[in-house]
Amino acid sequence: MSQIIGRKNEIEELERLYQSDRPEFVAIYGRRRVGKTFLIKQALKGRITFQHTGVSPVDQEGEKSRMKMQLESFYYSLLSHGLEGFKKPTSWMEAFFQLEQLLVKLDDGGRQVVFIDELPWMDTPRSGFLPAFESFWNGWCSSRDNLMLVVCGSATSWILGHLSRNHGGLYGRLTDEIKLAPFTLKECEDYFSGEGIEMSRYDILQSYMVFGGIPYYLSYFKKGLSFEGNTDKILFGKPPRLKDEFNRLFNAIFNNPEDCKKIVRLLATRHSGFSREEIATITGIPFGGGLTDTLKALVESDFVMRYVPYDKPRKTECYKLIDNFCLFWLKYVEPNTGNGRFMTDNITSDIMKSWRGFAFEEVCWQHIAQIKRALEIGGVKSSVSAWSIAGNEDKEGAQIDLLIIRDDNVVNLCEMKFSGDTYNISKEEETKLRNRIDVLKATLISKQTVHLTMITTYGVAYGKHSGIVQKQVLMDDLFAT
Repeated sequence: MSQIIGRKNEIEELERLYQSDRPEFVAIYGRRRVGKTFLIKQALKGRITFQHTGVSPVDQEGEKSRMKMQLESFYYSLLSHGLEGFKKPTSWMEAFFQLEQLLVKLDDGGRQVVFIDELPWMDTPRSGFLPAFESFWNGWCSSRDNLMLVVCGSATSWILGHLSRNHGGLYGRLTDEIKLAPFTLKECEDYFSGEGIEMSRYDILQSYMVFGGIPYYLSYFKKGLSFEGNTDKILFGKPPRLKDEFNRLFNAIFNNPEDCKKIVRLLATRHSGFSREEIATITGIPFGGGLTDTLKALVESDFVMRYVPYDKPRKTECYKLIDNFCLFWLKYVEPNTGNGRFMTDNITSDIMKSWRGFAFEEVCWQHIAQIKRALEIGGVKSSVSAWSIAGNEDKEGAQIDLLIIRDDNVVNLCEMKFSGDTYNISKEEETKLRNRIDVLKATLISKQTVHLTMITTYGVAYGKHSGIVQKQVLMDDLFAT
């Protein structure tokens, strides 16, 4: 069994809840494949009294058959943990009653941990699952001081809507909730090291651009293969190890996967994203509740980011795709299915050079805390945004991919450049950078100043045009803890 990487705070919190002398109800959520189940099994190893995993809705058809399958699976879990003398339940009320009887039978006075994985999958339409689950906690669990109920799910919007923000029978019942985030670059480095996989930080960074910090995807990396070789086997092989992963991701998480995929496909076509109005117009998804709920679900599940562009009213929200895996899948995997050596054959091509530029920017957005620490502004209140302004006959437009607007009257205008060596600023680029600085300064008050900040792999080469740079952040800085 692989050792657990990172997750120190989450493990300590689960241990605190386990050692508590009162009933605990904790929900753990996060993007699919992020390692929720592995965390719980490792943190509570050998101490779980009852465990069950909901059946994936992928490839299931028909509401009645889905409910029947979920109940059957739950019953078999009860039997495997020692239930005797009960027939297969026909309702969720009956199923949870049987779980109560099993727990009474197994109760030796010590802590009892009930772990239900992928809880949202069990809530099939018109199954009566949620009222029965509410009754299980409110009517039985909450009065047993030795009980710890742990639930998790990849359908983040379900967990938040039905448990965290529930206004019905489960209102205020959660005693704790834990959101599990993807690995940082440093945690990816620790993971590869722990698995004995030798990779440079340059290649770990590239792997992050493709797979994000998703432990499940990283688990497919093999010793002795390069970053390119591993990527080809995982995504482009015959067959690829992650065959049809994009569709399975959305079908397993969302009730309306086709609308979700339609929005994600659109967002993948523009780096800065789209406004809500643009999304509604282009996708045809109704502008009202349907679109609002879908965008909310995508944001809560960490596929999409909502932000307000700099110098725009707060109601001017934009949505951009931030899931590295989905971005790479849509741009390169789908169009190149069957090409088992796509990454190896194109690693030095202009195609990959363009991808690295955009993908590196996404990684920087995902490591804002590390960037602030490198700039020594971790304690300064600040906000981050992107900004673009259209040009006209009189002036040139400008696009700024990352702004850090600080309360100490400094604005970091961040330029992110991925390079295989130190980065050289040409005369033409210096002119463009000075234009962006001037355009930005025109929007600021007199006491504010702009610091051009270069975020690069190996730094900016000293030269005739490098003096414009005020601060630098290097690839190694992004690997800080």
